[in-house]
Amino acid sequence: MGTRPRFLRRFRTREAPPRRRRREPPPDPGLPEVILNWHARDKELTETGMRTIARRLPAVIAQAARLAWRASRTDTLVTVGLNLAAGFFTAFWLLATTGVLTALFSAAPTPSRVRDALPSLALVAGAVALRAALQAGAGWAQARLDPQVERLVELRLYEATTAVDLTALDDSDFLDDLKRAQGRGLMSAPMVVQYAVDVLTAAVGMIAAAGTLGVLHPVLLPLLLLTAVPEGWASVRSARMRYLMLLSLVGVTRRKWILSDLMVERRHAAEVRSFTMRGFLLGQYDRAASYQRHVELDVARRQTIVKITGDLLKGVATALVYVALGVMLWKGAVPLAVAGTAVLAIRTGQSSLANLVFAVNHCYEEGLYFGDYVSFCAAAEQRIPHRALAPSPLEKRGRLPDDFADIVVEDVAFTYPGADEPSLRGVSLHVRKGEVVALVGENGSGKTTLAKIMAGLYDPDTGRVRWDDVPLTSVAPHDVWERVAVIAQEYTHWPMTARQNVTMGHGDDGAVSSGNGDGEDPSMLAAARASGADEVVEGLARGYDTLLDRRFKGGAELSGGQWQRLAVARGFFRDAPLLICDEPTAALDARAEHNLFERIRTHADGRTVLLITHRLASVRYADRIYVLEHGRVIEEGDHAALMARGGLYADLYSLQAAAYGAGAADPQAAGEAQAAG
Repeated sequence: MGTRPRFLRRFRTREAPPRRRRREPPPDPGLPEVILNWHARDKELTETGMRTIARRLPAVIAQAARLAWRASRTDTLVTVGLNLAAGFFTAFWLLATTGVLTALFSAAPTPSRVRDALPSLALVAGAVALRAALQAGAGWAQARLDPQVERLVELRLYEATTAVDLTALDDSDFLDDLKRAQGRGLMSAPMVVQYAVDVLTAAVGMIAAAGTLGVLHPVLLPLLLLTAVPEGWASVRSARMRYLMLLSLVGVTRRKWILSDLMVERRHAAEVRSFTMRGFLLGQYDRAASYQRHVELDVARRQTIVKITGDLLKGVATALVYVALGVMLWKGAVPLAVAGTAVLAIRTGQSSLANLVFAVNHCYEEGLYFGDYVSFCAAAEQRIPHRALAPSPLEKRGRLPDDFADIVVEDVAFTYPGADEPSLRGVSLHVRKGEVVALVGENGSGKTTLAKIMAGLYDPDTGRVRWDDVPLTSVAPHDVWERVAVIAQEYTHWPMTARQNVTMGHGDDGAVSSGNGDGEDPSMLAAARASGADEVVEGLARGYDTLLDRRFKGGAELSGGQWQRLAVARGFFRDAPLLICDEPTAALDARAEHNLFERIRTHADGRTVLLITHRLASVRYADRIYVLEHGRVIEEGDHAALMARGGLYADLYSLQAAAYGAGAADPQAAGEAQAAG
C-alpha cells in the first residue's frame, strides 16, 4: 500500500468518510513540499455534498446572473424569456397529447378517430414547432452572451493585475492564486453562465413534465423525482473528485508549465544545450507528469465506480416508476390515454432531469473554479493602492510638481513578501535637481530596491519619500511614473515594432515610416540618435516599422547590445525630470559602455540622474555617491572624499582599477584606464 499524500489526507467528507483501504498514489519525493501542500480550499471542499450543492447553488446562479446582466442585459433577458416560454409550450404539447390519444383510443371507427384527433394533433405540432423556435432563439442569444462575458472577466482580471501593488507579484501565494484565476478560473466564467442557463432550461422542462404528471395523477410526480436521486448523487461525487484532483495538481501543473517553457522557448535553447540540460529537464518533467498521471488514473477509476453505481440505481428507480404506472393502469386508476401521455411525460421528465442534474453538477463545479477567479480579483483589488483609484469628489490628494527641487528619502525600510531579512534598513538620502547621484554597493545591498521606492514602484514599510514637500504615498502612482524615466538592466523585449519599442506608452505609435526616418516624431529620432538606436534601426529591413520578434513572419531578432540601445532610447524619449539608470550597460562591451555613459551625461543635461552601476569608473564624476551594504547607507560623498576615506567604496574601486592594469595607488589613472575600456 502506498503512503497517502498529505494533500489528500486532509480532504474528508462528513457524509462519506474515505474507506480505510483506498489506494492513493505515493507522493513523488522529487517534488518540493510546497507543490504538494495545497490546502487553501480544503475546508470548503470537505463539506461538499448534495445538501451543500443544494444550499449553495442559488448563490452560484445568482453570481452567474449578475455577471450575465453586466455583460449584456438584452441578451440575458432574451435568453431567460425564451427559455421560460419554451417550457410553457413543453407542458402545452404534453397536455395536448392527451386529447390525441383519447381520440385515437375511442370506440369509434378508425377514420373517425383520426379525424377527431386532427385538432389536437395540430395543437401538438404547433406547440412543438414553437418550442423548437424559442429554444433556437434562446441558444442564439446565449451564443451572443458568451464572448461578452469573456471580455468582461478578462478585463477585470488584467485591470487588477496591472494596477496591483508591485509587492504582490513578489508574493508566491499571490502568484499561485493568479495562476488558478488566469487558468481554469477565467475559462469557467462563460461556462458558469452557460450552465446556469442550462439549469434554468432543464428546470423549466422538468417543471413542465412534473406539472403535466401532477395534472394527470398526483402519484406519478414523486415517482418521477425518485429517478433524479441516483444520478444526482453520482454526478456530485464525480465532480467533487475531479475538483479535488485539479486543486491538488495546481502546483504540479504550474511546475510542468515552467519546465515546458524552458524546453521550448528560443531564449533558453542555447543554454539548455551548452549545459547539457536536456536530460535533467526531461527527467524533471517526466517525474511531475508521472505523478499527475498516477493521480488522474486513480480518480478516473473511482469516478467510473461511482458512475456505474449511479446508473444501476437509476435503472432500478426507472423500473419502479414503470411498475407503478402499470399497476395503476391495471387497477383502473388512470385511463389508457392518460397512461400513454404519462409515459411521454415521464420520458420528457427524465430527459429534463438528466439535463438538470448534468447542468447543476457542472454549474456548481464551474462555480467553484469561477469562485477562485472572483476571490482572486477581490483580493487583487484590495492590493491596489488606494491612491491609484479614482478619488471621490470630497477626497483631497497631493499633486506632484511637473519638476522638483529635491527628492528626500527619510529613514526608509522595506522587506519583500516572504523574505526573512529586510532589503532596506533606515535609509536616508537627498537628491537635488540637476544632480547625478550614484548608488553603489555589492549585489544584494538594496540599490535597485531603493531606486524602485524612489520611483514610486514600492511603498516603504516605514519612512517616506518626498518630492519637494509632497510624500509619494499621498499621490496617485501614475503621477509619479509619468515623471520618471528608467533605463533598466532587466528590460522587456517588446514583441512590437522598433518605433513602438522606443515610444512605448507615449507618442504616435501609428506613424508610418519609409525606413529612413521621414515623417517620424522628431523627439523619437533624437532619442534614437542619442542612444545609438538609430544605428540599430538602419540595419533593419523595414526601419522603424520592423517587428522585433522572429516568431512572426518578417520579424527580426536583435543582439543583447542592440536591445539595450532601444531600452536606452525608450528612457531618453520619455522626457521626465528623473532619469534612473539601473545597470544600463550590462549587455554592452567596454567601448559601447563608455560611449553610452557619455551619451547619458550629454542627454541628461539639466535632468536629475540616479545611477546604479557596478562599474565604478562611471560614477567618478557623480555629484554624490551613496554606498550601500546590507540595506544601509554606510558611506556618502563624492569620489575624492570616498577614496580618501579608504572604506568600502575605495576597496571596490581599487579592485576594479587593478583589473585594468592601473595601480590601486593611482586612482586617477585607474579611472582613466577603466573609462578607456
